[in-house]
Amino acid sequence: MTTSPSPDAPPSTSMTDEEYGALRASAALWAGTSVLITDGRGRVLIQRVDYRPTCLLPGGTVDSNESPAQGAARELREELGVTMTVDRGLAVDWVSADSLNAPADMRFPGEILHVYDGGTWDDDQIAAIQLPDREIDSVEFVEPALLPDLMSPGDARRALSALRARINSAGPALLENGLPIAPTVLDQAGALRTARPQHHLPFHTGPAPEQLSVVQAWGWLLGPDGRALVLLEPDTGAACLPGGTPEPPDQGDPLVTLRREALEEAAAEFGEPLFLGHLSDLGKPYARLRYAAPLTRLGPPSADPATGRTHIRVLATPEQALELFDWGVPAADQLAAVHQARARLGIPRATRQPLTELPDVTDLTIL
Repeated sequence: MTTSPSPDAPPSTSMTDEEYGALRASAALWAGTSVLITDGRGRVLIQRVDYRPTCLLPGGTVDSNESPAQGAARELREELGVTMTVDRGLAVDWVSADSLNAPADMRFPGEILHVYDGGTWDDDQIAAIQLPDREIDSVEFVEPALLPDLMSPGDARRALSALRARINSAGPALLENGLPIAPTVLDQAGALRTARPQHHLPFHTGPAPEQLSVVQAWGWLLGPDGRALVLLEPDTGAACLPGGTPEPPDQGDPLVTLRREALEEAAAEFGEPLFLGHLSDLGKPYARLRYAAPLTRLGPPSADPATGRTHIRVLATPEQALELFDWGVPAADQLAAVHQARARLGIPRATRQPLTELPDVTDLTIL
């Protein structure tokens, strides 16, 4: 009879294949798979099911002799009527045996759960969803911050961790009970755990009409590699661009406002800016101005005088930055204007990469 060494036994001992198989079976875990899908606004697709009170991502149990990716594709066919290749992992979660408060009769041994990227779906893909006759009651796209209210705690943690991993673009996140074992800056800041304000305001490339009052000046401050400076609130994880509201000392000059706010919020200085355009508030006589400029210097961060909080400063591609906002369809027009200005400034287009938290530096060429 052939023998196999035990992974837990000293090298000098061995066991039969039957004994080795029994040992491995005793340490077995369940295997599950799920798919994270978003719409154009960054909202997450969840399913309301007929067998539990909380919502789920599309997915389920990995069948015998089936890979997790194959299981994810099968679940999409069965649950949404969609056939697609699932080949990009976002997270692998080790779910401990005692984390679910499972009934003793279930004898839950723990689980390894894979989360795959289902991509961003357009209106045609969403309209093509066909639900089965049973099991899935409905699907909807929800703001990421609502996931903890709609899903079980572990499922919500896993979905948010997977979504942050997708934005961060550093490869699959390794999780334990839904939390990353190596948190990124987005995890540490708790990005997307609070609802993103909906600013679906039309973007206009021309100057703001004189009858509109300028109530905001924000800047896309671009580093040498084409990534933009983004600020994260330390207590909520909310994201914003540098800039703010005009104050009397600014004497009505929006660039003075932008330079002052960039210094106060991020200790950031920038070179000659280019005007991008303005956002109009529907039904209100307001204009929100947007600029692009090369980021030239960063000093040590300090507390924002307006809030008393010190922002977390990160560099992100403009596309990654937009995933942290809910600016709706007009965001595409603003993004196009950013890239046009970037090219005019002689700044390269940034490649998608993990977000970088900015240290206390003044020489931006090292970034």
